[in-house]
Amino acid sequence: MADTIIRERRRAKAAVDGRDNGKTTQDASVTRGSAVKSALFYVGLAALSAGCVYFLQDFFKILLEPWIDFREHALHGVSKFGNAEITADVERRDAIVDAFKYAWHAYERDAMGDDEYHPISHQGTNLSSAGGIGYTVVDSLDTMMIMGLDDEVERGRKWVAEKLSFEKDASFSTFETTIRVLGGLLSAYHLSGKDALYLEKAVDLADRMLPAFDTPSGLPLSSINLAQRTGISDGDNNGWVSTAEVATLQLEMRYLSVLTDDDVYWKAAENVMAIIRKNNLRPNLATIFMDPNSGAFIPFDIRLGSRGDSYYEYLLKQYLQTAKSEGVYREMYSESMDAINKHLVQQSTTSSLIYTAELLPERKSGNDMLWHLVPKQDHLVCFLGGSLMLGATTAGALVEEVSVPPRPAELSPEGRRDWRVGVELIHTCMETHKTATGLAPEIVHFRIPGDGIDTHMMDMPNDWYIKGARPGAPPPLDARYILRPETVESLFIAYRLSGEKRYRDHGWRIFQAIEKHCKVSTGGYAAVLNVDELPVTLEDKMETFLLSETFKYLYLLFSDADVIPLSEYVLNTEAHPLPIFMPSFRTGFS
Repeated sequence: MADTIIRERRRAKAAVDGRDNGKTTQDASVTRGSAVKSALFYVGLAALSAGCVYFLQDFFKILLEPWIDFREHALHGVSKFGNAEITADVERRDAIVDAFKYAWHAYERDAMGDDEYHPISHQGTNLSSAGGIGYTVVDSLDTMMIMGLDDEVERGRKWVAEKLSFEKDASFSTFETTIRVLGGLLSAYHLSGKDALYLEKAVDLADRMLPAFDTPSGLPLSSINLAQRTGISDGDNNGWVSTAEVATLQLEMRYLSVLTDDDVYWKAAENVMAIIRKNNLRPNLATIFMDPNSGAFIPFDIRLGSRGDSYYEYLLKQYLQTAKSEGVYREMYSESMDAINKHLVQQSTTSSLIYTAELLPERKSGNDMLWHLVPKQDHLVCFLGGSLMLGATTAGALVEEVSVPPRPAELSPEGRRDWRVGVELIHTCMETHKTATGLAPEIVHFRIPGDGIDTHMMDMPNDWYIKGARPGAPPPLDARYILRPETVESLFIAYRLSGEKRYRDHGWRIFQAIEKHCKVSTGGYAAVLNVDELPVTLEDKMETFLLSETFKYLYLLFSDADVIPLSEYVLNTEAHPLPIFMPSFRTGFS
């Protein structure tokens, strides 16, 4: 009886254990299935993250470089080790000289002394009814000196001596007159071996321009009547002044003070920088307008193109001009580059092109302000690539003399970041030359998700496009190429700092495109109305910066390193080289 009870209990227990084992097996199976799914999810997430990091690694490095030390054997964009030898490419250099002479001789034949030249109609025009102030002649003098065109220089000097007068009762741009005429005269004075004629003219012009600074804040007005010596406010923009324009007079005024031993020019220009430093917005991105009465920034667009560009350019160049003796400019420059990298540097969706966007304000209720990022980049911004590389090897250097090309250990994390961004921006600017003509348009927009462009249609752009360009329609202003120099400016600087042959090759292709599409058969060069249309339609105007900047930078690109060395000169925003010096007097920012 007892045995029977024990056997029954054992059978019952075995049955229960069986059920429990089945449930345990089922639970284990479910757990294994969940674990597999979870593992697959995390593997997929890791793969996606790794893919993003791989394809966007340059962009992530740009963002993180100041905080993470990415040790590399060579800097980004540098293909070989060792010291580069910068020697002349004589054949290409001489081709640039021939092109300059072709343009200059046509101007000299048709419009000598006039401010602007129209090569198709064979005539010149002046900026005012009172007459011109030698825009083209003075803007071209130092280019001819650098190229060794002695006969052309002598004829240009003769015109300056006999016919250049600033006693003109008319309104002239304070900014343009400074960078083109004052800058051109100062550079000609230096390169000519101190020909007194050029300095006398420079002093006369600067004295006539100083009254533009007579405002409540000290910010100069947009225009000046040279005969009456009175400043004229901008009637089109509420009397505001452009940030780039008021902050791009300093190299010229400061050098003139050194030459004359009169600090009146220096103080006027330096006061502008003190106002900007005091009133600048955070995070150190300047809007494009300021109030000349209060000195305050106007809540307006933030961009690196028109009305903003050369403000950032001159922050670095003022630091370099005085042999790095004014640390405040290095500080202002570094803060601005940090802000640009953080807020304006973007990456295109398809080919990962690095570009700079614009910030547009939108006022909300009360005093709240929202800023919208717009994927638009002017051709003017193409100066920034070379400028960043120059800043990386100077303001961002850890050693006194940086190698060519630089070694990573010679640059700070910020310097390596700016070098990388500079290289990538030049690459992007060269991508915008991939048009029917090989010339870059005035303005491009970059693709962003939800931009409304049908990607399924043929010939739709993957990365950038010219806004408003439609087959059969009149070309938008954005589609023009007006002989601008900014890309070749960056190519020149990049080649001098790296020795990378591709920068010369890029420059040569641009020059060939100018020769093919902009050259006028009877002399001179003209702007192209639509870079994506063949045959081209030309606009009857040859900008003075073709002679002062575009051809000069191309010539320097193919010259020896000792022709206008970057260690001895700063070039103003019109490419007029001014020597680096140590101030003989204590400056406000010393």
